[in-house]
Amino acid sequence: MSSPRWQGIFPAITTKFHADESLDAEGTARHIDFQIRNGIHGLVTCGSLGEASTLTLEEKLEVARIALQAAAGRVPVLANVSETSTREALRYIDGANRLGVAGFMVMPSVIYVADAREAMLNVRTMAKAAQQPIMVYNNPVAYRVDLKPEHMLELADCEWISAIKESSDDIRRITDLRNTVGQRYQLFLGVDDLAYEGLALGCDGLLAGVGCAFPRETVALYELMKAGRFAQALALYQWMTPMLHLDVSTKLVQNLKLIDVLVGVGTEHMRRPRLPLIGPERAAIERIVRHALDTRPAEYRSLA
Repeated sequence: MSSPRWQGIFPAITTKFHADESLDAEGTARHIDFQIRNGIHGLVTCGSLGEASTLTLEEKLEVARIALQAAAGRVPVLANVSETSTREALRYIDGANRLGVAGFMVMPSVIYVADAREAMLNVRTMAKAAQQPIMVYNNPVAYRVDLKPEHMLELADCEWISAIKESSDDIRRITDLRNTVGQRYQLFLGVDDLAYEGLALGCDGLLAGVGCAFPRETVALYELMKAGRFAQALALYQWMTPMLHLDVSTKLVQNLKLIDVLVGVGTEHMRRPRLPLIGPERAAIERIVRHALDTRPAEYRSLA
């Protein structure tokens, strides 16, 4: 198999809902089109930010279908696999393959804290079932399962594994991965407020959160870094960073959906038990976003 050269900005898209918590197909499609028109290079459906844990398997397949239809072949659509058992993961993979996704982002284990042996076998099993390129999502901070560089070296013989989304919150991990596995995998940084650092260390792309509302600005950061225009990239990154911090939170869904509302590119509807932010918590985010909008660099501004 010839692995795809996934690179650039792949937003982990939010899932849009109506006020009654039903899927908002039109809103989801509209938001995806907005991001594609502003230059993103790919997207991932139903990740943590996409409220995967609140969706049924059938609903996740419906979101993938909506995304594929909205993308219309312009960018690759990856489906995130975050089922609580291997059996359910394989059922989801089969359904998403039938829809025509370009690949998968897979979580080694959720809820159950798997050890490395269990996690690696789970990844291999999903990859074999997918027969499509996959990105391994490593997030020991949120999910307490850590596939370290030596584990990714052990998995290097699995031809379907093409990329890693690294969200360990330790920027040293990027260099350790490169030193251990070389160029075997495409490396994506999954922590918004380490984006500059990750790209400086040679990451191939970003799995962006705040980029859902500011896609062109996020693409510009990537392009400036790849062009070696580090001072301009740093100024853009420093402007974005107060918002990027909002992605690194247990309330990232509430935070980023509020950003969508303030920017005018989405709604705040989400599935309970999540509730919209209120009081000082909400006011603090409103101040951050309004300041960002007031000082937004005109040359990189996303187009509605």
